[in-house]
Amino acid sequence: MCEEVLVRHGAPTLAGLKTGSLFSCPFGGEAAMRECLRCWNRILAPKGLRAMPLRWQEDRALVYLYRPDRLARDLQHPEARALLTPRGYCCEQPARCLARLMGRLREQADFPHEIGLFLSYPPEDVAGFIRSPRCGFKCIGCWKVYGDVHAARRIFGRYRRCTEIYCARYAEGTGIERLAVAG
Repeated sequence: MCEEVLVRHGAPTLAGLKTGSLFSCPFGGEAAMRECLRCWNRILAPKGLRAMPLRWQEDRALVYLYRPDRLARDLQHPEARALLTPRGYCCEQPARCLARLMGRLREQADFPHEIGLFLSYPPEDVAGFIRSPRCGFKCIGCWKVYGDVHAARRIFGRYRRCTEIYCARYAEGTGIERLAVAG
């Protein structure tokens, strides 16, 4: 079941289309979650991917599937740095950024708005959402778009098609070791 959730919610990241994906996954306790993530990471690490729990609540983990090299690059974008630095993130050290994000997730019930920068959302859209989460957006898909609608719609379509293909291949018996693309 958990591997199916990984594929359904992480297909664009497995395929190398985006830096990271975030999803909630049920586990039969923390020990089971840790063992499952260890197994996934043994398979995914050679492909340049990593899965880690960002938060644990009531037998569910909020799992972040990501490409560390791409995250490091994304965090160096000037607009991303301008959004993250005032919020206590050290953009030169992605591991510290993830630790800070985990802390922010523990501190508040809602997701911190900057989380989109860890999920390949365009910095201009994250900035727009931070400024005005309820209005001013031009369209909604995988995220609220405040900038380039045409580019965002193309990306939404790529993510949707990728997810459909990956879910079909997984249902046919293709494992995550074959679905994950080397980065």
